[in-house]
Amino acid sequence: MDEDGRLERFLRAKLRSAGEQVGQAQDAYRRAKHAAAVDLPVDDEGNARLVCRRYAERRAVPVDGDGKPSCFEGGHPDCEGCLEDIRDGRIETW
Repeated sequence: MDEDGRLERFLRAKLRSAGEQVGQAQDAYRRAKHAAAVDLPVDDEGNARLVCRRYAERRAVPVDGDGKPSCFEGGHPDCEGCLEDIRDGRIETW
């Protein structure tokens, strides 16, 4: 009985780990798909590689289907300009 319990715990742990990996892969695919829709380069996790206009730094961020990066702050002039540049295809990338 003890050996069966260990085997069951081992299998559950492996299945949970596999499930988490599948979820991570799906998230990366979804992020890359959104970034590709607006023609942006992506990193290994599927995040768009942008140069932030607001903070003048390189960032790897998820982009939604409308081309809006996750760091976007509505009403901020730099963020609004960044979103416009993404949609116009002239955003600075790395």
